Amino acid sequence: MKKLLQVILFLATAVMAQAWQQVNENAPEPPREFRAAWVSTVYNLDWPSRAGLSPSAQKQELLNILNKAVQLKLNAIILQVRPNGDAIYKSSIEPWSAWLSGPGVNPGYDPLEFAIREAHKRGLELHAWFNPFRATISGRPVGRNHISRRQPNLLKRAGNTTILNPSSSAAQQHVLRVILDVVRRYDIDGVHLDDYFYPYPPHHNIADGKSPSERRRAVDNFVYNLYTSVKKTKPWVRVGISPFGIWQPGYPSGVKAGVNAYEHLACDARKWLKNGWVDYLAPQLYWRINSEQSFTALMQWWSSINTRRPVWPGIATARIKSSEDPGRPASEIDAQIAYSRSLARQSAGQLFWSWRSIGNNAGGIQSYLAKRYSGYAVPPAMPWSGNVRPQRPGAQAYDNGSTITLNWNPPDASARKWVIQAGSGRRWRTICILPGAQRKVKLPARLIGDAGRIAIRPISACGNSGTPAVLAR
Repeated sequence: MKKLLQVILFLATAVMAQAWQQVNENAPEPPREFRAAWVSTVYNLDWPSRAGLSPSAQKQELLNILNKAVQLKLNAIILQVRPNGDAIYKSSIEPWSAWLSGPGVNPGYDPLEFAIREAHKRGLELHAWFNPFRATISGRPVGRNHISRRQPNLLKRAGNTTILNPSSSAAQQHVLRVILDVVRRYDIDGVHLDDYFYPYPPHHNIADGKSPSERRRAVDNFVYNLYTSVKKTKPWVRVGISPFGIWQPGYPSGVKAGVNAYEHLACDARKWLKNGWVDYLAPQLYWRINSEQSFTALMQWWSSINTRRPVWPGIATARIKSSEDPGRPASEIDAQIAYSRSLARQSAGQLFWSWRSIGNNAGGIQSYLAKRYSGYAVPPAMPWSGNVRPQRPGAQAYDNGSTITLNWNPPDASARKWVIQAGSGRRWRTICILPGAQRKVKLPARLIGDAGRIAIRPISACGNSGTPAVLAR
C-alpha cells in the first residue's frame, strides 16, 4: 500500500511538472520607462525621519519606502548617500553622516548595503546620489575625519555653508575618489548628481579668482572625468545628473529665470548631454505647465537637443499644496507625466522630488501614480554602454492549483534582472521583476490567471533584453 501511494504521488508530481512546458516561442518586449523617486537624507527630509533612530527603526522606515515604491510600480530609488562631505555607508575616506546617528557615529549597520540588498530583492534599482561639492551646512558639527578638518584649504565659504572649491583639481580628485570607492565596493545601479556645483545666488561669487568661463571649464572637466571613470570601472552603472531646469534665461524664448545656471552655477548641462557625458539628464522642471517657467515649454526645449541620451524630467510632487505653490493639485503632476511621455524621443522616464510627498500621499498623488503606472516597467536600456543580449534560459513550471513555481537555469551569468511575464497573443503583462541571481520564484496562481503562456526574460546589466524562456500550459 505504501509503495502504491508513492507511485501515485510520483505520477501526480510528473503530471504537475508537465502542466507547463517550455516551447519555442517568443513574448513581446516588456514596457520600458524610468520611474524614480529621490530619497533625501540631508536634514532628514525623507529618511531617516530623524537622526539617532535605532538600526531596526531606520531599517523599517527604509523598508516601508521600498515596499510602497514597489506597490506604486516605481522601479528605482535615488538614495542620497553623501549629503555634505559625509557618508551613509561604511567609508575609510569620509565620516558617518550626522543625519544617521550623529556626526561620525557608526549607526550599527551599513545603510547603503542594506538598501541595495532590499531594493534588488524587490526588483528596484538603487542609485547612489552624491552631492559633489557641498561640505558643511550652517555650522552643523561633522565627524573627526571630515574634509573640512583635514584639508580646510580646499574649502570656500558660501553664506552659512562651505563648499569644496569646484575649480580645485585636488578637490575634484577627492570627490572622484569618494564616488569611485562606492562604485567599486557596492552593487549600485547608478551614480546620480544634483545641481550643486557652484552655489546658488547670492553666494555664487566665491573667492576662487576664476571667471565664469573658467569655472564652467573646470566643472565640465569634472563631469567628463566622472563619467569616463565610472564607465571604465563598471560600464553598466548609469550616470545621471539633475541640473537646474533652465539652461539659461531665454532658453526657450519667453522663459524667465532668477538663476542663470550657465553663469552662476557653472552648469553647462546641454553640453554634457550633447557630448554623451551622462546616460540621462533629469532637469529639475519643478514649475507648473501654465507659468512663466512653463513645464511644457522647458520639457520641449530639453527634449529637442539632438542626442542619443534621454531627458527625464524632475517633477516636484513636493510642491503639491505647498507653501511654495499654494493650491497646486496632484492632477498637475499627472499632466506632466503624460506630457513627458509624449515627447520621449529615446525613452520615457520621470523622477519625483521627493519621497516624503509621495509617501504622505500629498493631494492624493498615489492614486494618480497608480493610474499612470498601471503595470510594471523595466528601466530603459543603455546600448551605448554595452550590447550583450542574454541567452534563453532553460525553465520549468510546477502548478499545484494555488501556486505556480518557476525554476530556470541560465546558460551564463549575463542577466542583471529577470522579468516574469504572462499572457497570450497580443495581451501580455509583467508580473514581477527579480534580481539576476535568483533562479526560482513561487507565484500565486491568481496572478497568472487564465494566461496561456509564462515568459522568463533575462535583462542584461546595461538593460538589453535577452531571449525569454516561454512556458505553455
